[in-house]
Amino acid sequence: MSSAKEWFDILSPEGKVVGKATRDEVHGNPDLLHAVVHVHIINQHGDLFVQKRASNKDMFPDYWDTAVGGHVNSGETIQAALHREEFEELGIVSNQFDFAFNYIMRNSQESELVNAFILKDDGPFIPNPDEISDARFWKISEIEANLG
Repeated sequence: MSSAKEWFDILSPEGKVVGKATRDEVHGNPDLLHAVVHVHIINQHGDLFVQKRASNKDMFPDYWDTAVGGHVNSGETIQAALHREEFEELGIVSNQFDFAFNYIMRNSQESELVNAFILKDDGPFIPNPDEISDARFWKISEIEANLG
């Protein structure tokens, strides 16, 4: 799908829909708050599954990121976005998401209302190479040792 054709709901800080904009518009204007979903996958040992974004991604290519993350399309529910993104990125279908928290992330390019969830799952996962260049479970001590 062309990024110019992707539409997202523009939100108030309280999460109410106040308009619509394209992907290109929201990625160039931090005043346009839009919703995203993030899934943090934890295995039975307490390790965190993390993905490295593919080098062709328009935002933060080659950066390590949450196990699953993506935009909520205009008119789409958070639950539907969770299911779409988990399947697109890792080839899984789960109904075992636990809501963790939400927050507003702002930077010079965009503003996101992040809806974060926890999924307890040991895999296996099938990372989509169009979305992900690397992915694996990390021990918390490994993550801490690799922080800049």
